[in-house]
Amino acid sequence: MLPSALPPSATDHVPVLAEEVRRVLAVQPGETVVDATFGAGGHAALLAGDLSGSGRFVAIDRDPAAREYFEDFRRRFGALQPRFLRGQASVVLGQLGQNGVQADAILLDLGVSSMQIDRAERGFSYAVDAPLDMRMDPTSDPSARDLVNRADERELAGFFRRYGEERYSRQIARAIVRRRRERPFERTGELVDTIRAAIPAPARFGDGHPARRVFQALRIAVNDELHELEQALPAAFEMLRPGGRLAVISFHSLEDRIAKQFLRDGERGCVCPPELPVCVCGRKPVLRAVQRKPIRPSASEVAQNPRAASARLRGAAVKA
Repeated sequence: MLPSALPPSATDHVPVLAEEVRRVLAVQPGETVVDATFGAGGHAALLAGDLSGSGRFVAIDRDPAAREYFEDFRRRFGALQPRFLRGQASVVLGQLGQNGVQADAILLDLGVSSMQIDRAERGFSYAVDAPLDMRMDPTSDPSARDLVNRADERELAGFFRRYGEERYSRQIARAIVRRRRERPFERTGELVDTIRAAIPAPARFGDGHPARRVFQALRIAVNDELHELEQALPAAFEMLRPGGRLAVISFHSLEDRIAKQFLRDGERGCVCPPELPVCVCGRKPVLRAVQRKPIRPSASEVAQNPRAASARLRGAAVKA
């Protein structure tokens, strides 16, 4: 079994691609900034600093644990009269837009945050033995425990293959179903042990931890992360003023693909068939991407903060 606690990490709450995010969002004093995935507030503190005491700041997070970090943020940046709104980014952004709130800069920093993964009791990490949970909102359903104990073998294999790109998805799903017949899964360590036993011996010492892909897949499924992103991107776009900027940080290819497609759709103009002599659709580009390829962390950043290694940043501005 695994140890029950992790040693303190030197990379706790270090915002990834911090200076790159600042350049993409180019926050100016007097603007309205929305951090739609506030977490521990690392990016928020930098962006609030760029407001220089003048403007508005809205923090959004579905995890109630983010509020304690926001209280520290509010004490530091009280001149901005910052607001914390708890809920899914897609829902809260949509509600703000419907109520006429406009923003000049919006950040979506996707995936699990350090405040979640470093708290063993949340069950996000495969490196510690903890309750099998993984919910970003602890009041929502289902938990990882629910999925592992209730989903059938085909559904589990589908999660692992689709969301984790796990090559041994069938073997792992079969082993989980076989083991839970004896007793249900309760803890992360039990799941890690089952995954290890289900895959060929050479794969246990290959590309990273053998449970990494399965834990990623379960977390995405539990929190419905890809659907949430698909809803949050248009909600953010609708909130932005002409000239407003959007930054999206993703940590795996599925997220990055969704962000890339959304931005490219916004950059497209006419979609008429090529055989038509003139445009009849009237479609105009509404976004201007910062660059075609995602911005990646530097080697020095990855050396200082290994969690940044898989980060990808895409940014765009709303055409005036």
